Amino acid sequence: MFNNLIKNISPVVKNILIINVLFFVAQLTFKETIENNLTLFPFGSEGFKPWQLATHFFMHSRQSIGHIFFNMFAVVIFGTQLERVWGPKKFLGYYLICAFGAALLHMLVNYLRLKSFESHLLEISLIEPTEIQYYLDIAKNQGLELIKSNRNYTAFPLMELNSLVNAPMLGASGAVFGLLAAFGYLFPNTELMLLFPPIPIKAKYFVIGYAALELYLGISNNPSDNVAHFAHLGGALVGIIIVLYWGKNRNSFF
Repeated sequence: MFNNLIKNISPVVKNILIINVLFFVAQLTFKETIENNLTLFPFGSEGFKPWQLATHFFMHSRQSIGHIFFNMFAVVIFGTQLERVWGPKKFLGYYLICAFGAALLHMLVNYLRLKSFESHLLEISLIEPTEIQYYLDIAKNQGLELIKSNRNYTAFPLMELNSLVNAPMLGASGAVFGLLAAFGYLFPNTELMLLFPPIPIKAKYFVIGYAALELYLGISNNPSDNVAHFAHLGGALVGIIIVLYWGKNRNSFF
């Protein structure tokens, strides 16, 4: 049964699985050494490196095996079907573009949140403009090392500023949401069996509902929530734009 499952996985999806597993093993082996170089730090952080745009979506949390498991499970379920429809080359291009698009939207939202937080501090007259720059300098010069060691300041507003300036992102979820968006558009009436609760739901309703939940959670901006919800939405948005474009230009892109 396991051999049949492996045989049914399409070529590009199989390679995506292998690469993600290899990266995860490397993370377990080298831990912060590899994570501090390959996860995606915010643009402007001293931890940011251009190649992180191409490596962060192969990285997953070491603290939760569920992170890589559910992402790769979704890649197998939805990606295999999409690769069979589009072909390997087109599917790979789609996957990578969704991952990049997710990262760019996440970084944009993170930047806007930083500026909004700075404005909020000034509006409530909690600190002076010069103090904001003082705290930002501390975050840029010292806070990065705390973030790299999975720590942070405890005092307000330095804790919030340091998270916005230096907290990295990792995971394939942006690309996965691109796959979900495409699957929901191309196979809207296909019934999916949810895990929790175990009930069937049509793909189009699942994708719309999941995207609405991500939007709500992203706007809520709960301080205890470290999920990059707008990266998820970015992957889905880029994905649906590509699929709609392909629908109008059947001979375009590869």
